[in-house]
Amino acid sequence: MIMQLVLLAILLMWSIKASARSPSLAKPNCQAFCGEISIPFPFGIGPGCYSHEWFEIVCNGTFSPPKSFAKSINLEVLNISIENNGIHVNLPITSSGCNGATTSSVHINLESSPFAFSQRTKFTAIGCDNLALLSENSTVIGGCMPLCDQNEKVSADGYLGVNCCQATIPSDLREYNASIGGMNNNEGSKGCKYAFLVDQQWFAANFAHLQAVNKMESVPVVLEWWLDRWTFDLPLLEKSQGQQQNFNCPMLNAASSSNNSSKVQCYCNKGFEGNPYLLEGCQDIDECDVPGACPKPTICQNAIGSWGCHRHGHVFRKSPVAVGLTGVGTSFALLFCIIGLGWLYKVEKKRKNFKLKEQFFKRNGGLLLQQQLCSGEVNVNTTKLFRSSELEKATDHFSVHRKAGQGGQGTVYKGMLADGRIVAVKKSGLVSEGKLEKFINEVVILSQINHRNVVRLLGCCLETEVPLLVYEFIHNGTLSQYLHDQLEEFLLTWDMRLRIAIEVAEALSYLHSAASLPIYHRDIKSSNILLDDKYRAKVADFGISKSVAIDQTHVTTQVQGTFGYLDPEYFQSSQFTEKSDVYSYGVVLVELLTRQKPNSSTRSEEDGSLILYFMLCLEENRLRDIIDAELVLQAQKEVIVAVAKVAYKCLNINRKKRPTMKEVTKELEDIQILQNDFNANPQNYEDAEHLRCDLSEKGDALSPSNSITR
Repeated sequence: MIMQLVLLAILLMWSIKASARSPSLAKPNCQAFCGEISIPFPFGIGPGCYSHEWFEIVCNGTFSPPKSFAKSINLEVLNISIENNGIHVNLPITSSGCNGATTSSVHINLESSPFAFSQRTKFTAIGCDNLALLSENSTVIGGCMPLCDQNEKVSADGYLGVNCCQATIPSDLREYNASIGGMNNNEGSKGCKYAFLVDQQWFAANFAHLQAVNKMESVPVVLEWWLDRWTFDLPLLEKSQGQQQNFNCPMLNAASSSNNSSKVQCYCNKGFEGNPYLLEGCQDIDECDVPGACPKPTICQNAIGSWGCHRHGHVFRKSPVAVGLTGVGTSFALLFCIIGLGWLYKVEKKRKNFKLKEQFFKRNGGLLLQQQLCSGEVNVNTTKLFRSSELEKATDHFSVHRKAGQGGQGTVYKGMLADGRIVAVKKSGLVSEGKLEKFINEVVILSQINHRNVVRLLGCCLETEVPLLVYEFIHNGTLSQYLHDQLEEFLLTWDMRLRIAIEVAEALSYLHSAASLPIYHRDIKSSNILLDDKYRAKVADFGISKSVAIDQTHVTTQVQGTFGYLDPEYFQSSQFTEKSDVYSYGVVLVELLTRQKPNSSTRSEEDGSLILYFMLCLEENRLRDIIDAELVLQAQKEVIVAVAKVAYKCLNINRKKRPTMKEVTKELEDIQILQNDFNANPQNYEDAEHLRCDLSEKGDALSPSNSITR
């Protein structure tokens, strides 16, 4: 009986010790598991068990075993990691032509959430002639096209490069929208195609054969998550202030934590384990429980956050963390005793403001910009570093009434500087490494450009939480608005459209061949062409532009741009050349001629994309079927046909046969002379009753046999 009691006591003590070593990861009195999945705080099941509604988990018991779902994003949860701040979820697969069915494009928007797709995730496409695109805010930010044998269908043992391809995703990706198309008009392009995001580690371990995707509706992806100290309940940060901490909550993308930061991730310090998001959630690890922790004859002695081996009172090993914390604590105690609290408050506040601005400056790419300034890549005479207070005053503290526009790269505000100049202040969205690179890239590119048809950069501000760019203010909006938004109070005449086309061509010709270093814009589209108070064109948005060496013919990059304007050869090779800008310009020319959007969803399946339909009308002498009716009454038919033929050359699917922008400019200027002659002597020309054309140079331009589909 005594022996049984002793054993029971030992078991009880062991269980108490074990529970102390393994603290619950869920909030007290809350459900810790859903089926086999642990639900750690700040996630939780039921009211009061999660930090914010974004972290609410629904446990569906109708499944066996029960399944977890993230209520805010409506996705199944497979695993939640506190250590890595990751959450595995099941993301649906986009498919086309599989078993006679098509899964519509999957759209996931995490813009206002504390989630973003992890860099462990890859964009994957499967299927012959599968042009899979990844877009964010209607802008193509990635994609790939698998290679395949046109005489074969997707094979069971396909591999990357043949019937399957993968592309990396941008950092801090917050929106996912996948679409599937084709490059060729043949039977192979009508086969089964898939596109999806997937956790690359899972893909490598579980995806041995491409045919496995036929049995799947979704695949695992990893989302990173964080907390916003101003939005979420983080009482431990305040209650533990000034005390010895067994956890740390640094600000993301910063060298050190700051109470003024908002995005934080927490972790238990070395020597502790548990959940750092709970009060007293990080518990000391008893390293002495590990057999052989100390060599004989020394004895292992555990301490809070550390441990040591000693013999006769002499400690052989002691944690340097404990020594450091003791020294820091003593120093601060002496400091507070010597310095008056009032003076300390003022000094500390000033120091924090300076440190915060310095921290923002570094995070916003200030060091990189300084490097560019020192190397001479940025023109210091035209690029000013503005103070945050100056721009806050200019925009009335970024009032919504000063908001002039919203784009994929940020929000634009109208402001007035102290000297009376009207400026446009672009405030970037959420800061990420990829977006900061684009920001600094735009500063560097625009500082090298001096052209009347390129928007002028006045300077930037880096000491705010998000970076700011300051431009000359362009009063009349974008070309896209005048072509597609039905601004009835003002319609662009043919003369104005032709002049705008020439001005944009001159700007691109300058970028390609007259700038100090050739520059590829990489995102030419009507919404990136601004019109000033005299309706002169100004090319804008150089966030993804590239400077190249004079002897360099191309840049190899991740596919980026806007769907409908992208060079088809760029998709296949990831090599962007000056002729890729020429293709995008050709699409803008077609917009000017037709007043139709290149990626309109209202066009019938038979007509295909705008570019395909335009080429067919041109080749079949049906140009009037697609030309804007207003132009037929304003322009001489030879002039319209001549501009259409210039667009035709720019859209040649073989980039080597496209003209340069310098050649395009010369052709359009000659056409303008013809148009001016017509305006001066209209009686010398026939009435523009029918638009017909005979193409003498078809080359390899887009046609029914070799064209891009949607």
